Amino acid sequence: MRAARLMSLVLLLQARGGMTAAELSRELEVSERTVHRDVLALSEAGVPVYADRGRGGGYRLLDGYRTRLTGLDRAEAEALFLSGVPEALREMGLSEVAATARLKASAALSPGLRDAPVTAAQRFHLDAPGWFASERPPPAALAPLARAVWGDHPVTALYRRAKRPRPDGRTGENGENGESEQAGAARRRLDPYGLVLKAGVWYLATRFAIYRVDRFDEVEIHPDLRFERDGTFDLAAFWSERAARFAGSLLTTHVTVRLSPAGRRALPAVADPAALDAALASAGEPDGQGWVTFRLPVESPEIAYSQILRFGPEAEVVDPPVLRARLAEAATRLRDLYAAPGSPTCVSDAGDTGDTGTSGP
Repeated sequence: MRAARLMSLVLLLQARGGMTAAELSRELEVSERTVHRDVLALSEAGVPVYADRGRGGGYRLLDGYRTRLTGLDRAEAEALFLSGVPEALREMGLSEVAATARLKASAALSPGLRDAPVTAAQRFHLDAPGWFASERPPPAALAPLARAVWGDHPVTALYRRAKRPRPDGRTGENGENGESEQAGAARRRLDPYGLVLKAGVWYLATRFAIYRVDRFDEVEIHPDLRFERDGTFDLAAFWSERAARFAGSLLTTHVTVRLSPAGRRALPAVADPAALDAALASAGEPDGQGWVTFRLPVESPEIAYSQILRFGPEAEVVDPPVLRARLAEAATRLRDLYAAPGSPTCVSDAGDTGDTGTSGP
């Protein structure tokens, strides 16, 4: 932790020319005494940092000194920030650039710190794809789109739209941008702002829309052109807002359900995350046994059926009657199944004791 703080101190002085102990203290979130000790440690390590006395003084680096981290070119510096996502780098065709960047960064560290990248890699790994995702090659369009994103180059692409059922029951064509479209594929001119990896699926974000990368059949980069980015665009915020809007758009119906105290505790694990806030806001007052009535947004009656079954006897559907009748029939079948004499007893494998430190992929 101190090594990272020392590097931050050097980079702050290099970027700003000079800073007082108070300014460094606020920036690094440490005491001024710690700043003085860190400056002394840097000086002893050979970094030419000195105190400039008098009015407007502070700590400065010797004129002309630059840490070797400035040896990184733009592509290497950008890839370095993604080095904790090795699979994503490989799929975007940036693994070699990132490796070069890590070597340069390691060379800039003092000998006692050069094992830091190895120790960090041994202690943290980000596995982006979800469980049970099939092994499949990255979309062919990913690498050219990644190059276009890094270079701010517009692209012309052929994009296939996915069929989605509309709320009115008709089947239409709908892209990730939420606009109804005709069947087939369309050639589009796009300004690729960023890429998002969600549960093993890649998405391309433009200024106003989101597209699945695996639906691009052709991508032509215009390397001689550059689009002007909106400086206020925040990729993480844009993705979060669009993803929440998309998830909410799938919740087209509602179920009225009573939950026991145990059922209420299970609600966050059972309900769709996009439905949870609305469900909690609809909660009524507990009855004499502590049961509470909720209005739960769901994607479809079929999904509602599977969700309510997960509550077991801790939930009772009030509405719609069709779903209530279906769950009653399922409960009757379960009762008959377990009441039947001579039913085979299921015994789990003695070696399978549940979630242990040795279980996993």
